[in-house]
Amino acid sequence: MENAQHLSERRLADAWAELQAQANSGTALQTDAYRLAFADPEFLLRRETRGIRFQLEMLKPDLAQQDLGIENTIVVFGSARFRETSEAQAQLDQAEASGDAQAIARAKALLRNAPYYDQAREFARAVARYSARCEKAGTLQDRLFICTGGGPGIMEAANRGAHDEGALNVGLNIALPHEQSANPYISPELSFKFHYFALRKMHFMMRAKALVAFPGGFGTLDELFEVITLVQCKKAKPVPIVLFGTDYWKRLINLDVMVEEGTISVEDLKLFVFLDDPQLAWEHIMKFYDLPQV
Repeated sequence: MENAQHLSERRLADAWAELQAQANSGTALQTDAYRLAFADPEFLLRRETRGIRFQLEMLKPDLAQQDLGIENTIVVFGSARFRETSEAQAQLDQAEASGDAQAIARAKALLRNAPYYDQAREFARAVARYSARCEKAGTLQDRLFICTGGGPGIMEAANRGAHDEGALNVGLNIALPHEQSANPYISPELSFKFHYFALRKMHFMMRAKALVAFPGGFGTLDELFEVITLVQCKKAKPVPIVLFGTDYWKRLINLDVMVEEGTISVEDLKLFVFLDDPQLAWEHIMKFYDLPQV
């Protein structure tokens, strides 16, 4: 068959190849037998040293966050494709000027979803303002920090909201073939890049005290259902899980079907809530933890 796949072909992205692909200029790394093992990137990127790379991707962000007092985070997920209203309107104006029907349809959808960008930014501001009040009150243990996947769209909006208030915020980016770059609102000392999705998702959960999932695509669904599964199976303690954008989520997923067919229990529907207002989302989290009104 013309499009048949080879059984022996590797299915996981090769770390060395990804690093080389990112080096668009300069001299490629060369083998050097005399180099100390831990200073030899070619050795560290061998298939056999994958376990060491797992450990490094676990340790680097963990130690950096510890050093800056980042113990409790609110993780915000959502589409990387959404834009703020002004940018979405500009794209629609450009599409309409071109007369391209497909471009116009895409731009209209972008403008329709632009309020989510603004709402994610507003939500993050509320979290950052609360944490600033905690610092003034001396209750550092109650501070919460925004954490996202570090990319554009909803992730950018949440990092931006925290940045608006001068708050530290975290970005856990991932190396992708199309080279997703970190958005400019992440605190530079807390902007991390991962090769392994599994380690990145573990870091999302290690400090997460709440999850707010805005409308998104496959990545958002993957991260959302991983958290729900961990809580359902009691591999993680319950945390507030907010599905922001009731209309989107209820059109996308009919969870009642799962209850009707017995694949989940009716109690599992209590693991998350649907909300549409940034302030209500923040109040839901505060109520869950009985956080003081500082």
